[in-house]
Amino acid sequence: MDTQLVLAALAGIATIVLLIVWLKVHPFLSLMAGSAVMAISAGVPYHNLFKSFTTGVGSTLSDVGLLIVLGSIIGTLLVSSGGADVIVDTILAGTSTQRLPWAMALIAFVIGIPLFFEVGVVMIIPVVMYAAHRAKVPVMIVAIPALAGLSVLHGLVPPHPGPLIAISALKANLGITLGLGLLVALPVLAISGPLLAKVLVRWVPIPPRTDFLGAPDAQAKQGKKPRFVAALVVVVLPVILMLARTLAEVTGQDKSALGSAVVFIGTPLIALFITTIVAMFVFGYTLSKTRDEVNKIVGSAFPPIAGILLIVGAGGGFKQTLVDSGIANMIAKGLADAALPPLLAAWLMAVLIRLATGSATVATITAAGVMGPMAAGLSPVQTALMVLAIGAGSLFFSHVNDAGFWMVKEYFGMTVGQTIKTWSLMETVISVSGLVFVMALSVVV
Repeated sequence: MDTQLVLAALAGIATIVLLIVWLKVHPFLSLMAGSAVMAISAGVPYHNLFKSFTTGVGSTLSDVGLLIVLGSIIGTLLVSSGGADVIVDTILAGTSTQRLPWAMALIAFVIGIPLFFEVGVVMIIPVVMYAAHRAKVPVMIVAIPALAGLSVLHGLVPPHPGPLIAISALKANLGITLGLGLLVALPVLAISGPLLAKVLVRWVPIPPRTDFLGAPDAQAKQGKKPRFVAALVVVVLPVILMLARTLAEVTGQDKSALGSAVVFIGTPLIALFITTIVAMFVFGYTLSKTRDEVNKIVGSAFPPIAGILLIVGAGGGFKQTLVDSGIANMIAKGLADAALPPLLAAWLMAVLIRLATGSATVATITAAGVMGPMAAGLSPVQTALMVLAIGAGSLFFSHVNDAGFWMVKEYFGMTVGQTIKTWSLMETVISVSGLVFVMALSVVV
């Protein structure tokens, strides 16, 4: 039976990899097909072929999906109101050339909290080009810190989809994961961003593209914008609310009336819902936007995330098929018998799927599904660290099968070789240093 389950798991994963990499099938359909192949191979009756899959899709979208939707609304309001520009302009004002890489890392880290990676890249490219042109420095000295800031958040810090998926699959505590994620993210960003940029800029000393230089001036001519403090408060509000909840639980204050209220508003769905309402006022009504204008902005946040929601939902279905068929338990037992540390095993699993498919999301979904049974016996802190280990592994060595690789290559006008020397190496440093800090934390906490 164990042999059949091993072959079933391999068949399911191989199907996903084959469809995504070779046949270029959309990840949603690839995950659905992989789940079907795995279920059939594991001996699941045909009439129950998609029973676990549909259950997983429903539970994932009701949990993670709603958070992604609210995060998208907040990010869209931030960008459309000019709030992101205000944050960028304030941080860049008076920044010296020597401190510019650190300023860019801070900008990307702050504005990347409510934004999806792809949205963050599109928004920050003009800022990177403008900053490099103004300081008369090669573009990679500021591009690497900016890209690192966005990527580190994407892999390690909720409410980004990857960490949320892993938190849901492993039943980790979101507040603890968020706190530890920020603790790991800061040193990882310093290493893979400003410090690494000093090395990579010598290998790829390309100038900034001039066709982006008009963007900041054009944005500056927009209408009324929010104040810096107001924009910053909205961006970090969900993080503050979720960390406050964890603090109340850890200190035992969650039993009091005030503590219970803090725990309630710090629930991820409530925290993001409150932030969404605040964002509608700060980035909309207080800037003299009409109700119809605000509603139009909110509506525009939905189409871009349709594909993400489908992939996340299908990933939940794939995970549930792994669990219900017994494959996840069997693989977890095999990893335990192999005497690999759980955190290293989780990282390696995500790395292998990332290298094969090029998708950080698919790597996170698959690794979290496989590691779920092993996480059941861990403490809340160790479970949170496993989420971070999977997140770090999902970022390992982005290459030609990753859409993000081509996105960065084209925006910066680099060759494939130059992109590997910069973007791919940066992603690998994030992944490896992330694992190192996660393992170090596991020893002391």
